[in-house]
Amino acid sequence: MEANLIALVVLLVFVIFVLVKTAVIVPQRTEVVVERLGKYRTTLDAGFHILIPFMDKVAYRRSLKEEPIDIAAQTCITMDNVTLEVDGILYLQVVNSKMSAYGIEDYHFAASQLAQTSLRSAIGKITLDSTFEARETLNGQVVNALDEAASNWGVKVLRYEIKDIQPPRTVLEAMEKQMRAEREKRAEIARSEGQKQAIINKAEGDRAEAISLSEGEKMKRINEAEGRAQEILRVAEANAEGIRRIAEALSAPGGQEAANLDVAKKYIEEFGKLAKENNTMIVPGNLTDISGMVATAMSTLSHVKGTGTTGTTGTSQGA
Repeated sequence: MEANLIALVVLLVFVIFVLVKTAVIVPQRTEVVVERLGKYRTTLDAGFHILIPFMDKVAYRRSLKEEPIDIAAQTCITMDNVTLEVDGILYLQVVNSKMSAYGIEDYHFAASQLAQTSLRSAIGKITLDSTFEARETLNGQVVNALDEAASNWGVKVLRYEIKDIQPPRTVLEAMEKQMRAEREKRAEIARSEGQKQAIINKAEGDRAEAISLSEGEKMKRINEAEGRAQEILRVAEANAEGIRRIAEALSAPGGQEAANLDVAKKYIEEFGKLAKENNTMIVPGNLTDISGMVATAMSTLSHVKGTGTTGTTGTSQGA
């Protein structure tokens, strides 16, 4: 009885040992390559699997996730013979576990080495100035070269990114001077453009001011001329109206006597002014004959009136 118990325990231990050795649990996004007696048998995906004891074994495990690989810094020489230190990072993914296991010994090492050689070749075809501007182009060239070779490894190259480009110190100093000179050049150009625009703006302002002043002077002179014309017209109209009314007054009853009185009055007033302003005067002999002077003035007025009347009558008859 005791011997049977021992045998049962030994059998149970053996079964557990076999299960441990033959049972395989594959995690998600992982594949397992199984060999039977040293030969490829199958690829197991995620889940629980039982292998044949002592015949099947897990040969390779492959993750199907995207894997980043750091590419160490390396020395590259540009087309214009400038030495650069360039490093980067490579992203790839296993798409065929069997080919990645049997197509190449170590796809990580192979991909990193091929990335370095492809990058050196790509940088050797461009100049230093183009290197900093052509990162996208360089990345694309490396990816194309790697993807073509990695297709036989069961690996897909997703992308490559240059992390840093480090030129020599002397080149950096030269680039710094060049950039400083370029900035100073742009600043000088901007300053000169500003001065040019300021001069243009001032000239346009002076021109507009001169035009405005001339237009104002023109309008002033036009207004003054129109004012003078209106003044002359109003004075002429007033004189004409005064003469017309004087003529009407002379033609009215008693107008002649009033005119005689007014002429005599003005004569006396003006003579009195002469006596006050001058000590020595030359006067006509009949100065005291006021009636004669008035008669002479009124005769002149009558003659003017008669001439005007005759002219008017003649005009009417001619009409």
